[in-house]
Amino acid sequence: MTPTAVVFLTVFIDLIGFGIIIPLLPFYAEHFGGTALSVGLLSTSFSFMQFLFAPFWGRLSDRIGRRPVILIGLFGSFLAYLFFGLATSLTLLFVSRIFAGIAGANVSTAQAYMADVTTPENRARGMGLVGAAFGLGFIFGPAIGGFLSQWGYQVPSFFASGLSLLNFISAWFVLPESKPPSNHGHQRGGSRFEVLKAAIARPYLPQLLLVYFIVIAAFSSFEATFALFSEVRYGFNASTIGYVFAFVGVILAIVQGTLVGRMARLVGEHRVVPIAILVLAAGLVLIPISGSVTALLVAVALLSVGMGFNSPSITSMISRLSHADEQGGVLGISQSTASLARIIGPVTGGFLYDNFGLVTPYLTAATLMLAAFLISMVGLSRVPTAQNPQQT
Repeated sequence: MTPTAVVFLTVFIDLIGFGIIIPLLPFYAEHFGGTALSVGLLSTSFSFMQFLFAPFWGRLSDRIGRRPVILIGLFGSFLAYLFFGLATSLTLLFVSRIFAGIAGANVSTAQAYMADVTTPENRARGMGLVGAAFGLGFIFGPAIGGFLSQWGYQVPSFFASGLSLLNFISAWFVLPESKPPSNHGHQRGGSRFEVLKAAIARPYLPQLLLVYFIVIAAFSSFEATFALFSEVRYGFNASTIGYVFAFVGVILAIVQGTLVGRMARLVGEHRVVPIAILVLAAGLVLIPISGSVTALLVAVALLSVGMGFNSPSITSMISRLSHADEQGGVLGISQSTASLARIIGPVTGGFLYDNFGLVTPYLTAATLMLAAFLISMVGLSRVPTAQNPQQT
């Protein structure tokens, strides 16, 4: 297999394991006496660890290579899911989710791996494949987790643990190193703050990171409140919500796996990003005014298409604006930015939902998307394209 195919399968299998846990988390927490706040904190603890550790893993991969960092993450996921299944208290559930967040924070390393093995012209397609692996993992993972949960909450956890162990073993044998050995140990910068300072100093990167943060925060606000909104408005239950998110995953996988690379090569990522953000804003506006399930699914489809084009394009631009020996560190900063957005977005969306009505989070998120659109139009219009790359 080609290196891109190997890293795609590695991320895909890893995300299946992650997705298996998603439908179990609220019920497993309740089993140990947890409240709705506990469930929220479990999710936040995972995202917070990713916020802290994504730059660390990225910088480490710049120094020692991508392969060992990816292998460490896979083995860490095996242990985290094993602890999750063996947990006997809510405290141990928190320990397992914190450890899972640390191990799963090496997504930036997978993105840096893809940057290593793709040309600037194919960079968006490569990042789209990583995104497609995420989408497919979120399709199959929750379905497997829900099916296996009929034999107890531990069974899906142990299955995810075993899957991660098999993924680690297979990656050990088939995943080659993507970073030339001559570059190991010559990473630019040192600490997270030095990497962040260097990123902010580079042209266009601050605007890209700001747009990325706003879009992820707005989208995660939708994710956090959609189940409550659709339950009140349309009587959806947990199974129905699962089907809707599987629908989202299918669209994401199609867009990121087959379309985003072609579109980026045709018009450039700097044009794809603002168009995708407008599509996202349209989907967010249509959700609260949809008068039927069909209209709601159209709005959700627009959100999925917009997100499918936006995330790989921004990641590709960030990668191309970074030096070859700082890919992991800068992409780690971008993933840390996304993790922070996933902490703030759901909290903000939940607060608006509880205090100002069920449509407020979507209208607020749509307004944020319009702000991101304006920033992307003004601040990213001169970003070098893959056809005319900036020298790094």
